[in-house]
Amino acid sequence: MDSITTQVYPAGILNTLSRHEVERLTDASHGDLYERLRLCMLAVMNSDKPSDDADHVMAMFDEFRLDVVPVNRGIRLDIHNAPASAFVDEKIIQGIRELMSAVLRDLIYYHTEIEGNANVDLINSAGITNAVFEILRNAQAFRPQTDPNLVVCWGGHSISEAEYDYSKKVGYQMGLRGLNICTGCGAGAMKGPMKGATIAHAKQRLSPGRYMGISEPGIIAVESPNPIVNELIIMPDIEKRLEAFVRTGHGIVVFPGGVGTAEEIFFLLGVLLSPANQAMPYPMVLTGPTSARAYFEQIDAFLKFTIGPQASAKYQIIIDDPVSVAREMSHGIQKVREYRIENNDAFYFNWLLEIPHTLQQRFKPTHANMNSLNLRLDQPKHQLITDLRRAFSGIVSGNVKPDGVAAIRRQGPFQIRGDQDLMNSLDDLLQAFTRQGRMKLPGSHYEPCYQVVA
Repeated sequence: MDSITTQVYPAGILNTLSRHEVERLTDASHGDLYERLRLCMLAVMNSDKPSDDADHVMAMFDEFRLDVVPVNRGIRLDIHNAPASAFVDEKIIQGIRELMSAVLRDLIYYHTEIEGNANVDLINSAGITNAVFEILRNAQAFRPQTDPNLVVCWGGHSISEAEYDYSKKVGYQMGLRGLNICTGCGAGAMKGPMKGATIAHAKQRLSPGRYMGISEPGIIAVESPNPIVNELIIMPDIEKRLEAFVRTGHGIVVFPGGVGTAEEIFFLLGVLLSPANQAMPYPMVLTGPTSARAYFEQIDAFLKFTIGPQASAKYQIIIDDPVSVAREMSHGIQKVREYRIENNDAFYFNWLLEIPHTLQQRFKPTHANMNSLNLRLDQPKHQLITDLRRAFSGIVSGNVKPDGVAAIRRQGPFQIRGDQDLMNSLDDLLQAFTRQGRMKLPGSHYEPCYQVVA
């Protein structure tokens, strides 16, 4: 592979640092943090070549390394054997330079200011929310005195051409109505809405549009930021990533996807079904082209089977109608605005939303933890929602995250146990994802990382 060795000066707030801050940054960039930093930086620089195999990417650039060097103006990145696709005439592409700065900013901020800080409580619910808020604020993600307009779009990185084109049309219609886009920052249904919105924003002379991507270290290596992302935020883990989505977004649009999308749906429904949130408006639309109708019917049936009819009361399914999706989001977000004003809540961060502590707690998808999930229908719904979210999260880890993939290679597939009826329904859903090619990028062979055991 073509590679380049060069020096890059970070953009944004990393241009103005005190000498004490520089010392802390350079110290933190070594040790245990270095490998995470290296993996995320490589993912950002290799964004033109999507892959869902982190080991393959690292093997292609096994000699890639970087050094954080203190200079009088702040810091400099000395980069060795970087992907040539990140450069034009040996000069770093500006968008990639900004995304690299975001990686450095977020990983080191969490390492130096949050993790291990005795004044930060990552055990209780309020402490976790405060940490999410501080990471987002440090990333300059908030726009005070701006009306609510941020739509979070979820969906798979491995989708059909028809589904991708449809997601662009929805993004276009939302952009025409002045709505901005936040996604998981990768390809497929994460790129499509942003791409559609860019044209609409240009027509409406809305510049600059916001195309926010929220990721985490375990997933960014296999979901490199797409080129449209102009605000990248790296949360430390999947639970804080999901909380960042639902607290910064003002509505959610769900496109077809796989287990990662199912995890996101269960997280959001677990939040919206909390008694404390019953009166809070939060528009949620599941949508796709006509060819995705069966997919959403199966998702809908699984949600009603596991959670009950109260689940479907929290979302709408709109098939093959981008205009209706955009109008529903626009009208729903107006209700969000009125509710926030009435209850004196911020537009840029939903403080009033109550997130159950079980959904905030970090879940490490080891074989033992996956095997001990309590997937039974005869338990409180909030606990079943939590454990189903964890089951899907574990499958995502075993599919694509470096630690999860390594664990599967060592110990074989995860075993997921529960009630016969529930396991049959879950197995049907997962096999449908596999048949539809939603577990890997098109053309890739998928070996299941799980076994469903009744």
